[in-house]
Amino acid sequence: MVRKRRQYTTGGNLVSVFLRRLIVVCLGVGLVWSAWSISAAAHEIPADVVVHVYVRSETGRTRVLVRVPLESMRDVIIPTTGPGFLLWPAAEAAARLAAQTWIVSGVRILAADDALEPSLLTAVQLSQPSDRSFESWDQALAHVTGPSLSPDTRLLWTEAWLDVALEFPPAPQGARLALETDFARLGLRTQSVVRFITTSGVVRVLAYTGDAGRVELDPTWWQAARRFVMSGTTHILSGVDHLLFLVCLVVPARRFRSLVILVTAFTVAHSLTLVAAAFGVVPSGLWFPPFVEMLIAVSIFWMALENIVNGANAWGASRERWRWGLTFLFGLVHGFGFSFALRETLQFAGSHLVTSLVAFNLGVELGQLAALAVMVPALALLFRYVVAERIGAVVIFAIIAHEAWHWMLERGAAVSLYGWPFTSAETTSGGLRLALASWLIGWGVWWVRRRGDRERS
Repeated sequence: MVRKRRQYTTGGNLVSVFLRRLIVVCLGVGLVWSAWSISAAAHEIPADVVVHVYVRSETGRTRVLVRVPLESMRDVIIPTTGPGFLLWPAAEAAARLAAQTWIVSGVRILAADDALEPSLLTAVQLSQPSDRSFESWDQALAHVTGPSLSPDTRLLWTEAWLDVALEFPPAPQGARLALETDFARLGLRTQSVVRFITTSGVVRVLAYTGDAGRVELDPTWWQAARRFVMSGTTHILSGVDHLLFLVCLVVPARRFRSLVILVTAFTVAHSLTLVAAAFGVVPSGLWFPPFVEMLIAVSIFWMALENIVNGANAWGASRERWRWGLTFLFGLVHGFGFSFALRETLQFAGSHLVTSLVAFNLGVELGQLAALAVMVPALALLFRYVVAERIGAVVIFAIIAHEAWHWMLERGAAVSLYGWPFTSAETTSGGLRLALASWLIGWGVWWVRRRGDRERS
C-alpha cells in the first residue's frame, strides 16, 4: 500500500509540474503574440501606393525626383501631436531619415550595362495632399528644392506626401539610361509612374505595377525587340486559355500536314488582329476587352465540344477543307486577346513601335512552337502507353469544355455590366445557349446529310 501511494503521489507531482509549465508556455506565447500584433499595427503596410518619379539627364548630372506617401515609410517614427498632426520641425528630420532608408536605396540609374554611383540626397520636402506640383518637371523641381511648409501647418502624417530630390553623376557620353526601382516593398500593391525627359525635351511616361526590373528609358531597337520577344513568349506560355485552344487543335490533327495548316491559319489570323489593335483599328469601348475574353472562351468551348461530337480521329480530308477556316476565324479573336497584353507593355517600346510589334508577335510564335513541341510528343506517349486515343481524347475535351463553359458564363456576366448590346446577364447567357443550340442544329443537319450520302453510295 505504501509503495502504491508513493507512485500515485509521484504521478500527481508530474501532472502538476506539467500543468504549470504548460501555463507558463501559453502565457509566453500570448505575450509574444500580443507584442507582434502591436508591432504589426504600428507598422502596417499600406494597401495601395502610387509613386511618382521624374528622371532627367542634364549637363554634369542626372536628376531624379520622387514622390511617395509618407505612410509607406515604415520602421521610421514620425513625430506627431494630437490626433496625428506632424510635429514640426522634428517631422522633417524623420522624413529625411525615411528618404535615406527607403528611397535612396530604392532607385538605381544605369548607363549601358554599368550602374552609376550611388545617388546624393539633395532635398526633402513634406507636402500637403492637395499639392499638384508633380504635374510637370519644372513645378516639381521648384517645389522640392523650395522652402518648407510653415511650422503652423496642420497636416496629418497619413495624408502627407514625401518628396525627394536625388542627384547622380553624369552618364557617359552617348550612353542610354535605364532605371531600376525597389518600390514594390512600399505597399501591398505599388504602382510607379515614371516620366523621363529626353534630351530634346520630350516627356516619355511609363507606368508599371510592382518592380519591372530594368526599364530602358530610351531603348535601342535591339533592346525593345529583346524585351518584346520575351513578353510575347511569356504571355502565350502563361495564358491557359490560349494553350487549351492549341490542345483542341493538336489532339485531332497530330499529323504534320494537318497541324501545319491549322497552326498557320491560327498564326496568320491572330497576327492580323494584333497589328490592327496595335494601331487602334478596334472598338475603344470598355466593353470590348471583356467581350473578346468571352469570345475566346466560346472558341475553346466550341472546338472542344465539336471534337467530342465528331470523334478525335474523324477528321478526314473533307472536314480539313473547312476546319482551317474555323481556326482562322477563332484566331482573329485570339489576336485581340494578345493585343491587350501588348497594349500594357507597348509603353516600353520607346520610339520603336513597329519593331516591338513584330518582336511581340515573334515571341508569341516562339512560345506557341515551344508549347507544340511539348504537347505533340506528350499526347503521343499518353495515347500509346496510358489510355486509348479515342477515350483519352474525349476525357480531355470534356474537361476543357467544362472549364470553358464556366469561363463563358463568368465573362459573359462581366460583358453584361456595360449595357447595350449586352443588357443583362440573362441575355448574355441566353445568347450563349442560342449559339450552342444553333451549332447543335447545324451539326445535326450535316450529320443527316452525310448519312444520306453514305446510304445512296
